[in-house]
Amino acid sequence: MALSLSSRAEVKPTFFSDTFKSNSFVKFPGVLGVKRKDGGSGRFYCLVQSPPPAWPGRAIPDFETQKWNPPKPITILGSTGSIGTQTLNIVAEEPDRFDVVALAAGSNVALLAEQVKKFKPQLVGLRNESLVGELKEALADCDHKPVIIPGEEGVIEAARHPDAATVVTGIVGCAGLKPTVAAIEAGKDIALANKETMIAGGPFILPLAHKNNIKILPADSEHSAIFQCLQGLPEGALRRIILTGSGGAFRNWPVDKMKDIKVADALKHPIWTLGRKITIDSATQFNKGLEVIEAHYLFGLDYDHIEILIHPQSIIHSLIETQDSSVIAQLGVPDMRVPLLYTLSWPERLYCSELTWPRLDLAELASLTFQPPDPVKFPSLRLCYAAGRDGGTMTGVLSAANEKAVELFVDEKISYVDIFKIVELTCDAHKQEMVASPSLEEILHYDEWARNYAAGLQSSLTVLA
Repeated sequence: MALSLSSRAEVKPTFFSDTFKSNSFVKFPGVLGVKRKDGGSGRFYCLVQSPPPAWPGRAIPDFETQKWNPPKPITILGSTGSIGTQTLNIVAEEPDRFDVVALAAGSNVALLAEQVKKFKPQLVGLRNESLVGELKEALADCDHKPVIIPGEEGVIEAARHPDAATVVTGIVGCAGLKPTVAAIEAGKDIALANKETMIAGGPFILPLAHKNNIKILPADSEHSAIFQCLQGLPEGALRRIILTGSGGAFRNWPVDKMKDIKVADALKHPIWTLGRKITIDSATQFNKGLEVIEAHYLFGLDYDHIEILIHPQSIIHSLIETQDSSVIAQLGVPDMRVPLLYTLSWPERLYCSELTWPRLDLAELASLTFQPPDPVKFPSLRLCYAAGRDGGTMTGVLSAANEKAVELFVDEKISYVDIFKIVELTCDAHKQEMVASPSLEEILHYDEWARNYAAGLQSSLTVLA
């Protein structure tokens, strides 16, 4: 049953399961695409035009709008997580370049207290309100005492701190959307490390960013690579995006063995040291499919021109092809600090000491290899492309359903292959209510709906013994 929501959103019919069965697609420049459900039925649906991308196929620095002098004032949302700690590692190495004015974290009080003592922010947001007393006690002997604001309000206030020039969005999931919106409305540039900002929030976030004339700078290694390759590209020169991926833990596993995968197997990433959720997303290849959606919103190419290439060495972080068939790649050792540093320093290139930053030695590597992804072994890719072509709230629903399915898998309540089933069933259930141009409230509503629906599917699937 469709919900009655307060905003005037456009709701469109979709045929999610049939997205890849179509053999007839008509695209008219500047208007809606019209797609036939099948070759002869005469049924159609409309693909609503995507919002303007963050970077329409090129990246042009604007030195005129800089409102700060070094050190650059930054806020870090999710300071105790992987992105936050690596960003602070950069700040520690470049104290003359960056200054932390605000931090926000969830519940890791011990680490947050250490960060406050070392980086001396003016304001701290602590999402877990019950731990404010513990944080104050941990800072009792600290000469520098920041303003501490509890709950979501504290995270939002950190995001729109008046002195910050850039906000690093390292909060995981849709919990990062409201603070990101607050930062954009306050005129802050975004160092984007929160996938949901584009995957779930793209239809709402991008028009808001354009309205407030702020820059969204990708901190993810693949999207940073694309962004770096776009530097100096003239308008209309981009032809194709090629996202590379390691292939995850099961790149070389046979299909018939996939049903026997255990949690411990999925957590063995061959290259990167990552959190549990993203490591499992790498194992299922959902992370790569979600990156395709993110690339669409960031750079404006349609899904027919965004491809995935498995590159086990993870040295080429992504590539672009230009209209004249030239291919430009960004290479580097697997170190998340590199794209984070570029995001914070753009359009500059900061010198990095060889003592603390690893250097790439191609002669030592000797060879780089590539292979196409296996869509049979990884149905996540089909699901992500289908959701991306549907657009609207479908991409957020897909991401939320996957997050809940991964949680159930980690808790050993479903099998590995059930992750794909839960995501597909949730997306199919959403097709009648899908909102093409959602408000922030609708994005958050369907995020919660998808999690609840996905959780409810557990009983209908095979439960692990």
